[in-house]
Amino acid sequence: MDAFVKKSISENGLGTIEFFTPAQNSLPATILNQLVIAINEFSEDSTVKLILIKSEGERAFCAGASFTELGQIKNETDGHSFFMGFANVINSIRTSKKIVLGRVHGKAVGGGVGLAAACDYTLATKHASIRLSELAVGIGPFVIGPAVERKIGFSAFSQLALNATEWQTANWAQAKGLFHEVFETTVQLDDYISYFSEILLSSSQEALYSLKKVFWEGTEHWGKLLSDRAAISGKLILSDDAQNALAGFKSA
Repeated sequence: MDAFVKKSISENGLGTIEFFTPAQNSLPATILNQLVIAINEFSEDSTVKLILIKSEGERAFCAGASFTELGQIKNETDGHSFFMGFANVINSIRTSKKIVLGRVHGKAVGGGVGLAAACDYTLATKHASIRLSELAVGIGPFVIGPAVERKIGFSAFSQLALNATEWQTANWAQAKGLFHEVFETTVQLDDYISYFSEILLSSSQEALYSLKKVFWEGTEHWGKLLSDRAAISGKLILSDDAQNALAGFKSA
């Protein structure tokens, strides 16, 4: 199956964005760009009252940045451009006029954790372990850091950022505030999403939009902040440490 980003709108106004890539739903630049377009279109679509972001499959929710594309970065400009893909997704969710739900059915790594953190309300299964693996690749979770820290706090973010090889459980993520609900199975997860979505879809859209703005107060500077963070990652990915780490992953 080829990589894709699909959109659909239910009769009651739930706009669903689903993405897939063969490499455990990792995120190359094309998919990141398509996610931004889809989120922005739903934000402006009057028939959409609520947005749900999910990935295809039964295993990983999102493996983060595409290692193939990371290995193809040859200069800081290209590096900044690639990592801006994640910044743009976060900012599109942040500035969306609609509440964004996240469905996390499996493991989330790096940028996948950032995507889950950027959603306004994130629901997961017990299989949705998380890890910020960037330090193990010679960089760090710079771009997604503000979104993750905003949800789980500085101490828990530091733990994830520095302990780049250890998985944290979905229950840990819920206890820290990354996940709002955790379920035993995907059936239970989807049943609850249907139930919860109906409640939000029948709520005042003006009130929801006002809440959205309140939720994101104090992040008006994130356009520049995330761009600056993308520049840090774009420079570090060219370092010997990062290149050696990427070569090691490719040969493993």
